[in-house]
Amino acid sequence: MSGGRRRIYMDNHATTPMDPRVLEAMMPWFTERFGNAASRNHAFGWEAEEAVDRAREQVARLIGGKAKEVVWLSGATESDNLAIKGVLEFYKDKGRHVITATTEHKAVLDTCKALERKGLARVTYLPVDRTGRIDPEQVRQAIADDTVLVSIMFANNEIGTIQPIAEIGRIAKERGVLFHTDATQGFGKLPIDVDAMGIDLLSATGHKIYGPKGCGVLWVRSRGPRVRLTAQMDGGGHERGMRSGTLNVPGIVGIGAAAEIARAEMAAEAARVGAMRDRLQAKLEAELDEIYLNGHPTERLPGNLNLSFAYIEGESMLMGLNGSSKGDHPAIAVSSGSACTSATLEPSYVLKALGVGDELAHTSIRFGLGRFNTNEEVDQVADRVISEVKRLRDLSPLYEMAKEGVDLKTYFAGASH
Repeated sequence: MSGGRRRIYMDNHATTPMDPRVLEAMMPWFTERFGNAASRNHAFGWEAEEAVDRAREQVARLIGGKAKEVVWLSGATESDNLAIKGVLEFYKDKGRHVITATTEHKAVLDTCKALERKGLARVTYLPVDRTGRIDPEQVRQAIADDTVLVSIMFANNEIGTIQPIAEIGRIAKERGVLFHTDATQGFGKLPIDVDAMGIDLLSATGHKIYGPKGCGVLWVRSRGPRVRLTAQMDGGGHERGMRSGTLNVPGIVGIGAAAEIARAEMAAEAARVGAMRDRLQAKLEAELDEIYLNGHPTERLPGNLNLSFAYIEGESMLMGLNGSSKGDHPAIAVSSGSACTSATLEPSYVLKALGVGDELAHTSIRFGLGRFNTNEEVDQVADRVISEVKRLRDLSPLYEMAKEGVDLKTYFAGASH
């Protein structure tokens, strides 16, 4: 609670609240069980190492991998960096070509761009269709003799679109190219089988699955093929030489517990969260015109709803939903499709890649529903969004003109002469 005001959290793609069961599992490792997992000479170290290995098992079971293939690090950003830079450096004699997509998370895109700037990689950025999906055939056509890595995210953090991972994995396998997926949003929410999907490296993090921040995973295939990486962090040779540094034992225990819960409850949770998402969408569409879904209508994360509301500014809507002047309403946490960069508002690069125009991209709102949301919250959010959109459109001369049948494109083209 903040200043006595109720708050509704619907930004679960940014981070999730920690599950109390995860916190309970972590607590002893902050206090009486404080050993360093690399201390091999006494019981404090042994029990820490045992806990870390148990968490490896829990994470590996969630994705169909082996425990020894799980590498611990600080989060998905470091995991993406290690996967891409580590593969390129180790296999530099084989080639330096990487294939990725225009809608990847910045952790992948910025890593690729940094490697390009240094002359260490040649990168192909594949386009997506209007729903945000990649055509696997484009991956096949982009593979060249010097291609060493394909990196395609499992599900998009903004629009929720799920990629055809198994098909892309099969194509990479046929051509003997390694396949990395940033599974940050899909991990623990969608079924993942690294063998069936042909995945060689997988990145994920704890805080998107109701676990702790600052603890992540890189899963690295050990056979068929054995994937090799050049470490990006030196000192001590921890994690089979792939990532040096004292392990965050409480965080690792937490991500393991979160993975275990996700494995047990994933199917039921996906159905429940998906039903809430559909309820929210139906309520909004019943009361508002000129709203548009961004992303794939069916192949999407259960908790993702990204909508553009024509004739409003997304930032104005966010301020209205979270505004402090309306103390009788709950403050609602969602995110907009624009990123504040210095003095200008840039529309989301993901929406632009889908072909969404700047005007509509500026009106988009991402609702991220999760484990702890309720139908009552969905109804409250729907009511607030409907009233905010109507209030903002009442202030918009453009909406009024459009309703009167004025063709705004022609109108503005004429006005500019």
